[in-house]
Amino acid sequence: MILQKHTRPGSRPLRRPFLRLTRRVAALLALLAAGAVAGQEAAVFRRSLDRIASLDPAQAASVYAGRAVGLVYETLVEYDYAARPYRLIPGLAEALPEVTDGGRVYTFRLVTNAWFNADPCFGLAQDGPAARPVRRRVQAQDVVFSLKRLADAKLASSGAWLVKDQILGMRAFAEQSAGAASTDYSLRVDGLRALDDRTVRIELVRPSPEFVWMMAMPYAAVVPHEAVEMYGNDFGARAVGSAAYRLASWLRNYEMIFDRVPEWRGWAGASGRPFDRICYRVMDDASTQWLSFLAGELDFLGEIARDNWDAVIASDGTLAPALARRGVRLHGLATLEVAYVAFNFEDPVVGHNPALRRALNCAFDGARWEAFYNHRVVRADGAVPPQVAGYLDKPFPWTFDLDRAKALLAEAGYPGGVDPATGRRLSLTLDLGRTTQDVRETTELLCAFFARIGIDLQPRYQNWPAFLERVSRRETQMFRVGWVGDYPDALNFLQLFYGPNQSPGPNRCNFRDPAFDALYDEAARTPDEAARLELYRRMQAIIRDACPWIFIHFPRSYSLTGPRVDHYLPHDFPYGMEKYLRVGGR
Repeated sequence: MILQKHTRPGSRPLRRPFLRLTRRVAALLALLAAGAVAGQEAAVFRRSLDRIASLDPAQAASVYAGRAVGLVYETLVEYDYAARPYRLIPGLAEALPEVTDGGRVYTFRLVTNAWFNADPCFGLAQDGPAARPVRRRVQAQDVVFSLKRLADAKLASSGAWLVKDQILGMRAFAEQSAGAASTDYSLRVDGLRALDDRTVRIELVRPSPEFVWMMAMPYAAVVPHEAVEMYGNDFGARAVGSAAYRLASWLRNYEMIFDRVPEWRGWAGASGRPFDRICYRVMDDASTQWLSFLAGELDFLGEIARDNWDAVIASDGTLAPALARRGVRLHGLATLEVAYVAFNFEDPVVGHNPALRRALNCAFDGARWEAFYNHRVVRADGAVPPQVAGYLDKPFPWTFDLDRAKALLAEAGYPGGVDPATGRRLSLTLDLGRTTQDVRETTELLCAFFARIGIDLQPRYQNWPAFLERVSRRETQMFRVGWVGDYPDALNFLQLFYGPNQSPGPNRCNFRDPAFDALYDEAARTPDEAARLELYRRMQAIIRDACPWIFIHFPRSYSLTGPRVDHYLPHDFPYGMEKYLRVGGR
């Protein structure tokens, strides 16, 4: 899943202070209205989160959106919170799917006690003199509807790849949706059927060992058709889900508040006290996040800023004693994540010049980059993290070497970095979706790396939605972003280069190579694990040679929890995991 960022159109300048005040008052009133829970003060878990554009699972294109979606919507299966290596457990399904026909058919049986939260879209019931919204049971038809939505061309979901070429008949549905004035969700998809109210049968085009992992992704969350139909374009600002929390308020670019659903089936038999409220606060500045955490205004710090590293980590690598005495806990995780600069293969300068792309990889000074990040990252040698099965354990052919970078640049047609068309230094444009101090400082470092070989790198900063739109429209030349694995399999990283997945799909660099695509297709239908892993390695060799990215780093994640939080475990797939947190000491 793509890493990163929603900027709400501004109101008229004279009204902005009033709007900010009104929003803060509204948030305070919401907290006061929550009052006590079962005679206790409401327990609130607070953390920072980047801006998100939508709570529509079909638009959950970032880790941040996935976190919020996971709080309010459920998937058929989900990750076991504590198990390592990762494994799946039932979610809306009562058990893991029955897999038949050589891995082509998946049959899910739904639980009987999953309910969408009460909402006017389901109608109103008379409760004395007043009418109140009612709730509805989750049914197999909801799963069918939700998976069809991913393929609806009108939504242009970046999650369409989960279903469009996987489920039998779904591509035809997608093509029909593109040509019709409105999408007819009653159209039959041969591979997707509700056998009854509780049973969903999914038939794939070909066997796919990864498909069950995909059904745990936020994209695959189950939504009710009534809410989509009632709220239309505003559906992404609503949240009519069946999960452990419901959206209480959303002050865009400021705060999202989620309240616990007491009647959610998962609370039965759970030990400890869960949090009654989850508060996501938008804080772009790392210093503000750090100071808010120290002041007890945040219970979780997801990233330790480089400038604060020495204040957090002692010389022996453990948590600084001053923080430990306050009940703060340090958590570390080697993440399933890769950071990179992508080349747009539709750009005439970088897209058709492998020597130029290799030169830029050779000019990337991995040692300086690692030092800048306090050695919390390691230079990436490809797209697949080392802890993933099938990782290509061979030396990266385009590691840091300035002399070689200059020779490759001359081979690319730019000797000394001079563009023969202009007689000046070759100028390349890098799009970025964040404007934080860390992003600006590391971008300056990238500019310095490439200046060594005579290239002038021009950054273009913008907010996350504008950035994502430019990438989706293929308007960039180069762009910097990260990818967090959607499931623990190398194919999830290699699909970033699969031809049919080009933008607005996950292949945002628009790379296409027939040999790679053929190996990808073969791997996707190969049930034998050893044979599949060998195909993964061959695909990685192609990508390393073609250099569709500047391979930047694999990060290790360090986070902090405050004394009020118990039972936190770092997780590569954290969607909806706040339901496992428990209220600790005060």
